[in-house]
Amino acid sequence: MSYLSHIEVDDTGLPVPSPELEQERRVAVFDLQEGNSFRVLGDATGPYRLRLGMVNGRAVFDWQDVDGRSGSFHAALGALSEAARDYRAVCEAYSEAVKTLPPARIEEVDAARRAMHGEAARQLMERLADHAEIDDKTARRLFTLICAMTDTS
Repeated sequence: MSYLSHIEVDDTGLPVPSPELEQERRVAVFDLQEGNSFRVLGDATGPYRLRLGMVNGRAVFDWQDVDGRSGSFHAALGALSEAARDYRAVCEAYSEAVKTLPPARIEEVDAARRAMHGEAARQLMERLADHAEIDDKTARRLFTLICAMTDTS
């Protein structure tokens, strides 16, 4: 059973999120708990409890499996930080587009948003490949959560 049964955000050292960002975090956690595929490489067996935090620009994944084994791995965000900034910008553009642009233009902005989100999720999967196996859907949701955790607006 390779999945996350519990996800907790460790916001130690993070700025206090706006109500909108806090809601985005809650939704991302909820979506992850509704369905995900996550397997720590090695002897650990799922399901897993995950505590996700940020330290010095790195995502910190503290996990514990059903048998009590635990561990931690870090993922340098590097280019993902840039992807998160770009993704937030296109999300803002999408929000504005919905208010003012015709449907065809809204669809174009939304397609760009989805493509950017997919590429960032692929990059996250690559970053985690030495530590854990995750599927595309889980990578997308984890990226959304990391994005919400790193937003400093």
